[in-house]
Amino acid sequence: MFTGIVEAMGKVAKIEKDKGNIHLTIETPLAKNLKIDQSVAHDGVCLTTVKVDNEKSQYTITAIQETLDKTNLGTWFEGYEVNLELAMRLDGMIDGHIVQGHVDQTAVCRSVEETDGSWKFTFDYDQKSGNITVEKGSISVNGVSLTVVDSGDDFFSVAIIPYTYDNTNFKNFKKGSVVNLEFDVIGKYVARLLKLYNIG
Repeated sequence: MFTGIVEAMGKVAKIEKDKGNIHLTIETPLAKNLKIDQSVAHDGVCLTTVKVDNEKSQYTITAIQETLDKTNLGTWFEGYEVNLELAMRLDGMIDGHIVQGHVDQTAVCRSVEETDGSWKFTFDYDQKSGNITVEKGSISVNGVSLTVVDSGDDFFSVAIIPYTYDNTNFKNFKKGSVVNLEFDVIGKYVARLLKLYNIG
């Protein structure tokens, strides 16, 4: 379980293909605090640490084909900057919102607009999946907990303050960038129940 508050940035140091899987080595100061089998969110994708090299400040994760099919991990390259978050402690504060680290689908950046000291990002996604956003609701984009500004059937926008822009990979987004989405878990359950009981 996560909160969508990015703790550090990492950089992809190595990518190794292994049949249908890939092994990704991430370089980050967080590696010094990690142990094997520990869960870490990578652009919002919960993956297990399988190897740690404290001397190099690196650790390795493995992504299976299903993960590659449903997330943007297949587009990563050596040098790619990734948002990282350690699993939430039960005695800690939830500064963002409840994020499971289970990506629902990807989206494509439609536009990036500077708005006098902040940035407005608009994303398009496939509405066939049944996922929805609501204005002022929560959304996780590449593991970052955000508030929806504009909401449509197949798009939404978010506003990014300078701190978030500088300390996440939002600064690397441009038109056409593919990102990971995790929709609000409470909203997903409500939508599912309404559909199940034919309400609305």
